[in-house]
Amino acid sequence: MFWAELNFLTFIPMILIDDILVSDDVVKKQFVCNLTKCKGVCCVEGDSGAPVEEAETKILTEIFPAIRKYLTPEGVKAIEKQGAFVDEPDDEYTAYATPLINGAACAYVNYEKDGVISCGIEKAWKEGATTFRKPISCHLYPIRIKPMETVTAVNYDVWNICSDACTLGKKLKVPVYAFLKDALVRKFGQEFYDTLDQVAKK
Repeated sequence: MFWAELNFLTFIPMILIDDILVSDDVVKKQFVCNLTKCKGVCCVEGDSGAPVEEAETKILTEIFPAIRKYLTPEGVKAIEKQGAFVDEPDDEYTAYATPLINGAACAYVNYEKDGVISCGIEKAWKEGATTFRKPISCHLYPIRIKPMETVTAVNYDVWNICSDACTLGKKLKVPVYAFLKDALVRKFGQEFYDTLDQVAKK
């Protein structure tokens, strides 16, 4: 496992681990989701659905019958009309995304009794209805993954609706990468995460 710290012409510090290029903000910024404050609004805000990797498109199609009871009636209708995923050819991160309900909420949302918006796929996963937790882009947020010609860029995405998460992260002193340990291990493996952790602590 090779790593190096790099400075590009933009003077943005980066960490290179093999062919994975990690923004310095991923280790320096602090973040912990605060659902009691934001209520999971990231699942209903934005111009498009969550990015979906090509390998995940088949999974979403296959698991729909098993997870539909965890979705809203509107979400089920949106998926039945648009498909388990939609094309997003102009998205800088992926060619596919989750469908939306009337151009707003993700079709896979679930509304909890306390008003928190959760992921219906993840709820189904927690109850053993599927082995697929949720799209990796959702699991990794606020990190965004961008495949490039020779490397994969790992960036921290700043969104004003996550300000409460930033405040809580600073209070608890939890860096972005540590908050997202499970997701990073799922995407890149334990060895990558351990190397990133060592670099971060230096």
